[in-house]
Amino acid sequence: MAAGPGHSPRTRNLPADDLPPEPPPPGGALPTWVAAALTFLSSGAVLVLEIVGLRLIAPYVGVTVQTSTAVIGFALAAIALGAWVGGATADRTDPRRLLAPLLVAGGALIVAVLPLVRFTGSALSGADAGGVLLLAAVAVVVPAALLSAVPPMVVKLQLASLSETGAVVGRLSGIGTLGGIAATFATGFVLVAILPSSVILVATGAVTVVTGLAVGLVLRRGTGARPVTTGLLVLAVVGGGLAAVAPTPCEEETAYHCARVVADPDRPSGRVLMLDTLRHSYVDLADPTHLEFQYVRAIAAVTDAVFPAGEPVSALHIGGGGLTLPRYLAEVRPGTESVVVEVDPGVVAMDRDQLGLETSEDLRVRVADGRVGLAEEAAGERDLVVGDAFGGLSVPWQLTTREALELVDRALADDGVYAVNLIDHPPLSFVRAEVATLREVFDHVLLLARAPVLAGEDGGNLVAVASQQPLPVEEIAVELAERDLAWRVAGGEELDRFVGDAAVLTDDFAPVDQLLNPYG
Repeated sequence: MAAGPGHSPRTRNLPADDLPPEPPPPGGALPTWVAAALTFLSSGAVLVLEIVGLRLIAPYVGVTVQTSTAVIGFALAAIALGAWVGGATADRTDPRRLLAPLLVAGGALIVAVLPLVRFTGSALSGADAGGVLLLAAVAVVVPAALLSAVPPMVVKLQLASLSETGAVVGRLSGIGTLGGIAATFATGFVLVAILPSSVILVATGAVTVVTGLAVGLVLRRGTGARPVTTGLLVLAVVGGGLAAVAPTPCEEETAYHCARVVADPDRPSGRVLMLDTLRHSYVDLADPTHLEFQYVRAIAAVTDAVFPAGEPVSALHIGGGGLTLPRYLAEVRPGTESVVVEVDPGVVAMDRDQLGLETSEDLRVRVADGRVGLAEEAAGERDLVVGDAFGGLSVPWQLTTREALELVDRALADDGVYAVNLIDHPPLSFVRAEVATLREVFDHVLLLARAPVLAGEDGGNLVAVASQQPLPVEEIAVELAERDLAWRVAGGEELDRFVGDAAVLTDDFAPVDQLLNPYG
């Protein structure tokens, strides 16, 4: 009897379990250790690219939930696309012809990501949502898709029969996942602490390219597969060359930021600490009483209105930056004890090396997360707690919640004061929620800002002030005016109207990045 379409005379009536084993691809399977190594490396390189990619785009668009989401989302899309297309291609073409070119091209493009992001980022006019998506796509999509096509091709080569499918796919999938896990922990805990992002990317790309060349030589000798084309080698070399000359906004890459210190052309002793896209601190090396930023002058006005002139205070500063306010307090209130909690050791090192920071028993710096620092504070010892911590464009969410503010309240003396720097843009949803949260914890809350900001017509810095004791509203207003600040003090019914029906932020629900409008 003639065989029907799609059937061979030998197998068409056999149940699936009785089908003869499929012959292995021409040339045989890869050695088990080689298959495992290629899967581990390609999967790990993608995760390195994802983690470093976020740091790479941060100097241009900041670090928010949106930027993290864009990088992770594009990385997952690239992994899905690469795995899908790689698997389909492996069924139509001998994978040996593609493994080496994919590794070399993927590695070369990892290197090329560095100049591509930097040239693209320097051309952006602003950190809007479109810029975030564009830079995230440039940083991860193409190299991640190419490298994600490698594991399904390796699987195809290792499958000798249908009876081994589960074991082979499961083993290589597990090895690929282990590669991603190893790369994630190694990059996050070790590499970013000791190497610049540029070095991490170039090294990862170079290792991947060299692996691809080695695989190409082995497969060519054993199976006659085509060698890696000259064009791919040129791509790798050109990518490395562009990486060397690409513009960078970083003077130093710290554990959390792209950082640099910029001299003020109008004030010889003035220095600005830049972290990613923001001017974080202004320090006058010759005059610690010079306060350039308006919000710093506003916090200083609060301290002068609340505490007797010249008397020392015990202060806790959550967020260090250039330590402008601790230096100011040390100068105008001799004997003041300031403890600064700064999460980034690289920023502290720049403070010492370039901004003239000298610590002492009265001015101490702890490298720790602000929330951790608050939790470790003794109860009732601080006259003043200053909040000036920013992760990208917003206050880190874990410092904004009712639970965090209860820790602030615990650290303060009965008549202590909390002053926190906030940034928002219309409709000021984040500031309204934060003030609502402050009022849940403290009996007395004021909000200081320019009139257009309080009216919801403009954005920028605002300073919230909170205490369990009544605050001297008139004295604060006088001090603001004396510091040439056209800021108003909002409290009472005005603050009621400002807050409206804003929700209280809690550890269980604090959508700070979504409430904040970073593109306003």
